[in-house]
Amino acid sequence: MPLIRPSNDSDLPAITAIYQHHVLSGTGTFEITPPTLDEMRTRRTDVLSKGLPYLVLENEGRVMGFCYCNWFKPRPAYRFSAEDSIYLDPQVAGKGWGRMLLGELMASAQRAGIRKLIAVIGDSQNLPSVGLHAALGFKHVGVLTDCGWKFDRWLDVVLMERAIGAGSDLPAPQSAV
Repeated sequence: MPLIRPSNDSDLPAITAIYQHHVLSGTGTFEITPPTLDEMRTRRTDVLSKGLPYLVLENEGRVMGFCYCNWFKPRPAYRFSAEDSIYLDPQVAGKGWGRMLLGELMASAQRAGIRKLIAVIGDSQNLPSVGLHAALGFKHVGVLTDCGWKFDRWLDVVLMERAIGAGSDLPAPQSAV
């Protein structure tokens, strides 16, 4: 049974390798050049410095997936909305582990004070990601057509959202911005 836990520095080589696979062979990310280990370290540090979750899925001692959320936009008014990102090793796709990992991210994001998660899914044909998000209650809110160019073709972006915790039913807590 896989274990979901907060990521640590020693997970970064596996995280980088999983992401590199998706950059080079998939359309779920619009990055074209895989980031280096140092860049992935910088990105993880940025997420964690904001008090946001960065999780891994481990099975038999190997990192087989990772996910995190980061502010949807940098302006203070967005501080209760975050964009989620999830990537699995292709060996474990279709096992239901993505659902477990994203479910834990949602719970962790709620504990961090997030009220809305937003999925910005690369490629409208990325049915596994769209289906994963729909299975966890995300609602389709739009498609940005032909806004990315990768693998010699135009790609859409699918936008999905899900309220978590109190959502917008209650006012946001008072906090310094």
